[in-house]
Amino acid sequence: MATVHFREARQCVINKVTAARALCATEEVPLDAADGRVLAEAVAADRDYPAAARSMRDGFAVRSEDLPGRLRVTGEVRAGEVFAGEVGRGEAVEIMTGAPVPRGADAVIMVERVQRQGDWIVALAAAPGQFINPQGSEARAGERVLEAGQRIGFAEIALLATAGMTTVRVNRRPRVAVLPTGDEVVEIAERPLAHQVRNSNAHSLAAQVRRAGGIPEILPVARDAAESIRTLIERGLAADLLLISGGVSAGKYDLVEPVLASLGAEFYFDRVLIRPGQPLVFGVVRERFFFGLPGNPASTMVTFQVFARAAVELLAGEREPRLPLTLARLTVAFRHKPGLTRFLPARLSADGAELTPLAWRGSGDIPALARANAFLVARAEQEDWNAGDLIEVLVK
Repeated sequence: MATVHFREARQCVINKVTAARALCATEEVPLDAADGRVLAEAVAADRDYPAAARSMRDGFAVRSEDLPGRLRVTGEVRAGEVFAGEVGRGEAVEIMTGAPVPRGADAVIMVERVQRQGDWIVALAAAPGQFINPQGSEARAGERVLEAGQRIGFAEIALLATAGMTTVRVNRRPRVAVLPTGDEVVEIAERPLAHQVRNSNAHSLAAQVRRAGGIPEILPVARDAAESIRTLIERGLAADLLLISGGVSAGKYDLVEPVLASLGAEFYFDRVLIRPGQPLVFGVVRERFFFGLPGNPASTMVTFQVFARAAVELLAGEREPRLPLTLARLTVAFRHKPGLTRFLPARLSADGAELTPLAWRGSGDIPALARANAFLVARAEQEDWNAGDLIEVLVK
């Protein structure tokens, strides 16, 4: 078995899944159902964008060589119209934002920069091309504007609509089996005894899978017995990816790794130098990748977000899996024991500039995790930070 550092482990996941990934099955979906999906094919502009030179301001279309000077206003053009005539010497046409620039004009001067006197305006100098968006300046007809493997967001929806696409070909979403384990785990509708916990991990994992673009399938809880774990692992291998929560530490009843080994699994690593989430297992069995995630809630959340999410995104056809790390300034001093990269619950300010660590009682403290909107990322090689220092942040 192998122990690896945080970034080495993530790169291992990306490399293994990318190398083994088969061509994704695709499907056609309506444009309004494409948000969050991954494009299966490149998209080209169906015409020049913009299709004609357009004004970027409300004002007057002019010939720059006539300015500064006094010009006669010969008409008006609004967005959605075309001016029938031409701007001649000493003339101007009133124009609205988005309207096609009339023939003969090579500049637009803002309405705020002119003095209007009936059918005449007095204006200062204007540079050629001023406040004009030239035809084809955003994209030329036939030019690729979106690439296969790109995740579709609201801006991409706007571009697809601009290109006249009522339907979009996207990659099929991967099916992800979520297998909770442990004799102490009961279903969420049950009333647990003092020594039991409700099955929160399976449902939080399912939410994370959906956010990453997968379709989760929550399996029944596997009990701490080899036969129960084996039966449910074999059922989970019908999915595209298997996530197992719990049973991967070094305890007497942590049986996930021995069961996987008996099924012929190849393990790439089984320990990562992070906290929470150190006993993390990643490998492949029967041509299916699996993650053995630690059973404490924070460990499960962090290890999915940092490692397993990349696998889901790649299996969904995405070209480059994302890790939402940023920097923020600490509001208080912070110190930890170096040697492990730590992911600790924190509150990121509304503007994303400041980070405040939250008090918590360890990786089982779900209320603290719910109060957090980010994880402070303490580098393994650094021991302390002062208030005002920049520190890495993993955004939830």
